[in-house]
Amino acid sequence: MNFNVEVKTSLKKGMLNPEASTIEKALALLNYEVKNTQTINIIKFTIDASDKEEALKQVDEMCQKLLCNPVIHDYEIIISGE
Repeated sequence: MNFNVEVKTSLKKGMLNPEASTIEKALALLNYEVKNTQTINIIKFTIDASDKEEALKQVDEMCQKLLCNPVIHDYEIIISGE
């Protein structure tokens, strides 16, 4: 069965986020005051697995091994489809 996967990764609280800081500063220059800016990365793909639980297990392994650094990133897995 094919499942649509979306993995959202973000820096853990307390980690410096230079991209978010740059966005905040640029918006301030445009006279927009925003605070607590965060950035996330979204990775989307399709995976073939026997069921949703197996798909989740495989994607979690992918996150641990390659898609994110568990030391500095939090991640969320969303699986939809069959």
